[in-house]
Amino acid sequence: MTADAYRHLRANWSYPTAVRFGVGRIAELPAACRSVGMQRPLVVTDPGLAKLPLVADVMARLEADGLAAVLFSAIKPNPEGRNIDDGVAAYRAGGHDGVVAIGGGSALDAGKAVAFQAGQTRPLWDFEDVGDWWTRANADAIAPIVAVPTTAGTGSEVGRASVVTHEPTRTKKIIFHPRMLPSVVISDPALTVGLPANITAWTGMDALAHNLEAYCSTYHHPLGDGIAVEGMRLVREWLPRAVADGADLEARAHMLAAASMGAVAFQKGLGGIHALSHPVGAIYDTHHGLTNAVFMPYVLAFNRAAVEAKLARAAAYLGLKDQSFQGFLDWVLALRAELKIPHKAGALGIGADRLDLLAEMAAADPTAGGNPVKVGAAELRTLYERALAGTV
Repeated sequence: MTADAYRHLRANWSYPTAVRFGVGRIAELPAACRSVGMQRPLVVTDPGLAKLPLVADVMARLEADGLAAVLFSAIKPNPEGRNIDDGVAAYRAGGHDGVVAIGGGSALDAGKAVAFQAGQTRPLWDFEDVGDWWTRANADAIAPIVAVPTTAGTGSEVGRASVVTHEPTRTKKIIFHPRMLPSVVISDPALTVGLPANITAWTGMDALAHNLEAYCSTYHHPLGDGIAVEGMRLVREWLPRAVADGADLEARAHMLAAASMGAVAFQKGLGGIHALSHPVGAIYDTHHGLTNAVFMPYVLAFNRAAVEAKLARAAAYLGLKDQSFQGFLDWVLALRAELKIPHKAGALGIGADRLDLLAEMAAADPTAGGNPVKVGAAELRTLYERALAGTV
């Protein structure tokens, strides 16, 4: 047979970066900065975290080691373009030579975008993840990044992209470049201790959504499949424990790993869950993990014909009693109920009057193309309607 007969088995693969994982590893942050040449890091975080002792401790560690660190925290829960512009202005004004991004997905995405954009001359939106637009960037001008996650959800610490809201259109744009990948990650489970139960649940469901959609994507990436299915197992076994006891370091550690695994796996692709979530987050400013969790079962049911056999295998690996697609879907529904995730999308503030706009935005979202069943505006509107009605 000719090579064309095997085109479905062709792909480009890349796996990520240096991760210092374990309780107490935050002590190595100054050394990690120095290892990538930072002397004057800009520390990017969110306003809430900036007020907590955790960030004060980070700043003290850096300063005690002779690093001239400055804090920047003017970012929204769903970062907007102007937040990145302000961060770039602070970076340039302070003569910084790298970024320490600390926090959840928003802070990590913002920090990575600031480090990326600080040396560019073109607008941020010229580097959206469309075709080869990333090649427009001056790669040598991208500042080094050290990432410190404080939630177990997005996995942005091991990702090569940032999600930023484009204010004029209220759409979420994925800004991509291979060198946006942090050079060093400090994954210290102790930094996630005490996170409120609802945020632990929402971010944990985000990790599940990433692993699940990556696993269901039809793109050929068996390495991603293996990581994704193990990531889902970790969520099943440890997320309820992490939510029940915020001080459970073992559960926190496994969830931190599951989050990173999801982001590594979704190099393979995402799908309808994220396509539905991104417009809702951009327009209604909802929490991304919570939004993914609300839409999850509706998209699974819609995709059933394409993923039934695969999710039966996953159900067996996860040790579910019912090792079938239905057993997997029932587990997702039960987990959502246990974690007090709303069943209907109305809880997110979505109004039926904006479904046409949301559906068009969802169809245009790049993640829609990875859905195992082809979706356009009509199919995505139907999914919004089902989520509003609570009809799985």
